[in-house]
Amino acid sequence: MNCVVIDDDKLSRKVVESYIERTDFLTFGASYPSAIDAINNIKKNEPVDLIFLDIEMPEMSGMEFLNSLNTTPQIIIISSKEQYALEAFEYDVTDYLLKPISYSRFFKAVSKANKRYKNSEGFIQDKNEIFIKSNSSLVRLNYDDILWIEALENYVVVNTYQEKYTIHFTMKAIEEKMPAARFSRIHRSYIVNLSKIEMIEDNSVVIETDGGPKSIPIGKSYRDKLMGDINLMTR
Repeated sequence: MNCVVIDDDKLSRKVVESYIERTDFLTFGASYPSAIDAINNIKKNEPVDLIFLDIEMPEMSGMEFLNSLNTTPQIIIISSKEQYALEAFEYDVTDYLLKPISYSRFFKAVSKANKRYKNSEGFIQDKNEIFIKSNSSLVRLNYDDILWIEALENYVVVNTYQEKYTIHFTMKAIEEKMPAARFSRIHRSYIVNLSKIEMIEDNSVVIETDGGPKSIPIGKSYRDKLMGDINLMTR
């Protein structure tokens, strides 16, 4: 994972840089004393997978920096204060580290980041399609080809008319990847393509497949969301 450090505290930057260099699965990319320097330089350099970000910095704070990003890599906050933690996690940051940072706490945070990174490697998203990693190949799937996605222990199964693709991915992660306008999670174990629903009856949806109708259960906590996702006409 290619890493960047953004912190106006020189000593803190040096500590994090040394920790990155000691960790096999991390690569130190660059270090910036301000968010403005980072914004002006990150786009010119290699893609960034993980940013270590301070909150309280002059001219532009860490939160303002996060708001400025069009696409957000993983973020690990490094701060001397706890008070920003709640706001930080609203940005789905990977972890929040309090200074001074020990290597053991650092390693726990980056291990979590590495796990997320590896999970995302099996799934590449484009405007109207995704690429699924199948063995050593990447298979292109149009969204219209996907019928439903099903959880299977630590994997998910992507069901299409022709094939089933099993990838190492969590349901939460794949739910975040799929466009909400096209796909809806209707059960803790199922995400369905809304355009493929033929009927909703009782506590299940029916999807027509080449092998006949497939009934998929609707979880109680997901029913209201499903009703909001479909174009419902009722009196």
